[in-house]
Amino acid sequence: MSVNIKDGLRESYNNHACDREKNEMQEWKMQPRQKFLELIKGENKKTLLEIGAGTGRDSRFFLDNNLQVTAADLSDEMVKLCREKGIKAYELDFFEIAKINRKFDAIWAMNCLLHVEKAKLGIVLQGINSVLEPSGLFFMGVYGGEDKEGIWEEDFYTPKRFFSFFTDINIKKVVEDYFDIISFDTIRTDRKYDFQSIIMRKK
Repeated sequence: MSVNIKDGLRESYNNHACDREKNEMQEWKMQPRQKFLELIKGENKKTLLEIGAGTGRDSRFFLDNNLQVTAADLSDEMVKLCREKGIKAYELDFFEIAKINRKFDAIWAMNCLLHVEKAKLGIVLQGINSVLEPSGLFFMGVYGGEDKEGIWEEDFYTPKRFFSFFTDINIKKVVEDYFDIISFDTIRTDRKYDFQSIIMRKK
């Protein structure tokens, strides 16, 4: 992640941390989260890392369902909100998760990897793969439907954020180099883009 993109994202999410804490979760996000939890429980997995954890809402959900949860986020304000919810949280970006120095049974990434430049997404996926236990599970949820990247000029966050989008076919091609796809669901949202909900397993 370039320094400019990283600094812009950190500042933007720091500026809007309180707003995101107050927002209610969209109902369509609950179904993939429940599906992933049931798969984790069905395989008797115990430990989960959430990357791009934001306010820690999902981390708290997994914690309340008796998983051992660790969270990581680029924004120090978001990390603070996670810790206030009793979550063990680290201020780290996508490229730094190996610094946690442990492996996990499952990794949850909801609407965060769309901030990674296309040319660098493979590096991030390899890093995620490296901190998963053998046959570990990985959820990646991103908006998509077209191939595009850059600063989102319509963004109402300040500063405006960098986003990267893939068609369904192309995001599958990228992730399949690192993981086996268990399920791929395209979910209609109230936004311009559909949501790509992908559950994978470490090869």
